[in-house]
Amino acid sequence: MKIKRFFSLFGQAIAGGEQDYTVGSIRRAVFLLAIPMIMEMMMESVFAVVDIFFVGKLGNAAVATVGLTESVLSIVYSIAVGLSMAATALVARRVGEKNLVEAAHAGMQAILFSVMLSVVISIAGVYYAGSILRAMGANEQMIAENIRYTQIMYGGNVVIMLLFLINGIFRGAGDASIAMRSLWIGNISNIILCPLLIYGFGPIPALGLKGAAIATTVGRGIGVLYQLYRLFIRRGLLHFYIHQLRPHKELLMQIVKIGSTGTIQFLVSSASWIFLARLMAGFHEAAMAGYQIAIRLLIFFLLPAWGLSNAAATLTGQNLGAGKPDRAEKSVWITTGYIIIFMLSVSLFFYLFGSPIVNFMNSDIQARRYALQTLRIVSLGYVFFGISMAMLNAFNGAGDTRTPTFVNLVAFWLFQIPLAWFLSQYYIKEPKGIFIAILISQVVSAALSYYLFKRGTWKKVKI
Repeated sequence: MKIKRFFSLFGQAIAGGEQDYTVGSIRRAVFLLAIPMIMEMMMESVFAVVDIFFVGKLGNAAVATVGLTESVLSIVYSIAVGLSMAATALVARRVGEKNLVEAAHAGMQAILFSVMLSVVISIAGVYYAGSILRAMGANEQMIAENIRYTQIMYGGNVVIMLLFLINGIFRGAGDASIAMRSLWIGNISNIILCPLLIYGFGPIPALGLKGAAIATTVGRGIGVLYQLYRLFIRRGLLHFYIHQLRPHKELLMQIVKIGSTGTIQFLVSSASWIFLARLMAGFHEAAMAGYQIAIRLLIFFLLPAWGLSNAAATLTGQNLGAGKPDRAEKSVWITTGYIIIFMLSVSLFFYLFGSPIVNFMNSDIQARRYALQTLRIVSLGYVFFGISMAMLNAFNGAGDTRTPTFVNLVAFWLFQIPLAWFLSQYYIKEPKGIFIAILISQVVSAALSYYLFKRGTWKKVKI
């Protein structure tokens, strides 16, 4: 009977539909939200893994260019995630209050703001692509050969923005299955297009690294088209209309207020990763290539846990909107327990099977060595990463994006960045120092997140 019930719930989670997460079993609510959110996040990480797999066959210089571009492009991801946080928090709170009209209105205003912002980023990114790569440590030959990749990725950033943002709206409404399907569609498109455009096939010319950028951008764009179809044509719990795009000052100010601190929150962590990538660029290409391979593998296994923590964010927002703070807190503790179990499994997996996975991803012996070293050291702190992830996403779901920003400032800027610089440049004097700094910052983040969550001030946030 338990197996039958499991598959029944699994089917409901994948199918999606209207659910009231403010009543009934919390474990059931976590399961129904987490399954599509986990699959959504896994699909987001597949974008990076697919790209690095096909690009890896073009050589270390191509892999390094992707790594350097993605490091700075993480600023765009930070903005997209920050805005999606605002959308999730506002939509979830209004849904919890049973105010579905205002929930849809908030979502549409978030879309309006993100599109306007992405236009500005596109223009700046295309124009300054060479300067960005140069600032990150790329040599002139690498820039000359691969600048088109960077320009295309920045020029098409609107699909990144919308994919994250609209999925945040669906998650806030409690229909995570739509967000999951949009990533599935985008990824299938990317998997088909990547080898075709990179290597060519029949009448399709081989575009090399530029082809990878086009494939990823078009793949995400197809996912966005599906999202728009579900927003305006095949409607669910919330009804969206074009007239809701008319600028509404109060709503836009709320989105900017929550989204800006959410963006700063992720910019703080992104700035740390940019700094780490810059430190790695100071070593040789094999070290940089190995690091980029490992980071993508780590993210691939990290994002399912992020999907679980997104369930905590939705449950926190909806239950606070329904006036049930204790139920919101219990939801977070249950979700954290599941994340800990998952993260322990991932760490064990990397220790047992890290080597064959790395060997599959890259043929360079030196790059393989650095990739495996990164995997084994960084994954030691994955349990701590998971704890902080659940707590910080609960703050975000409550609309308190300031607390996670503070935690990230302490963990990344006061610990990770100085330690990575000191250990890699003066003490250990090799990339291993960077990996150890990442591990230590994960422990600090978990301890601080736990303490602040237990204080409970997040339960009183009004949005």
